[in-house]
Amino acid sequence: MDSSHDIKVWSIRNLIPDTHPRKDSLLVRENLVKQMETGAVVPQGLIAHGRGECFDYLLGERTNAFAERSIEAAAALLLLSSYPVISVNGNMAALAPKELVELSKEVHAPLEVNLFYRNEEREKKISEILRDAGASEVLGVGTDASETIQELFSERRKVSSRGIYKADIIFLAMEDGDRTEALIKLGKKVIAVDLNPLSRTSMAASITIVDNFIRVVPKLTTRVKEMKNMSKDELQRIFQSFNNKDNLKESLKFISERMSQLALSL
Repeated sequence: MDSSHDIKVWSIRNLIPDTHPRKDSLLVRENLVKQMETGAVVPQGLIAHGRGECFDYLLGERTNAFAERSIEAAAALLLLSSYPVISVNGNMAALAPKELVELSKEVHAPLEVNLFYRNEEREKKISEILRDAGASEVLGVGTDASETIQELFSERRKVSSRGIYKADIIFLAMEDGDRTEALIKLGKKVIAVDLNPLSRTSMAASITIVDNFIRVVPKLTTRVKEMKNMSKDELQRIFQSFNNKDNLKESLKFISERMSQLALSL
């Protein structure tokens, strides 16, 4: 690891006082830059993070009631799944590797690397991050991504026969919408974390959690633990009572009303 970057991170941590309202945000950005320098994150990932951060401001940088409901529905669906898989891109691995590994273990869902800007070196770097965080196996690296999603033409079409290809439920975050649409067409269910309720991913997913990925993963893991002893009937009731379009409408209404309140306060 580049010691000059370690010094830079140390300096930033010490320059920003604990009372700074943007300290966590600035440290997250620095971590993404660090992982870009290792090759795990691409420059386009920084742009995607910034776009999401903008929506987080609109949401008040907190997990709102509509997100809590979608997290509950997602926990129910993961517990009902016969073969769930967690699809991981560079930003996800950089932002919450330990949390992803914990969720993976709780729901017995393999972790699979899936990338738009794909090369084997980057796949291996992301796999290394996840293994360092405690993952015993990471799918989708090199020749393991031997199956193809025919409806896709980007590098995201390459998937593992032991992972996304056979999964009934896929958990994903922060990505383009064409793969979500393709997975739904294949009869799979998709749980997506997306701060933008208007994205194609949000619109196409079975369950969209409109919230910050960093907040969602530990909350989802906690909810899974709380719901593990529920019967299948109870879990089915929770999932079937959830309507993704209604939840997206509620998130948009929340943003609209919050903007109006902020405007009045100026």
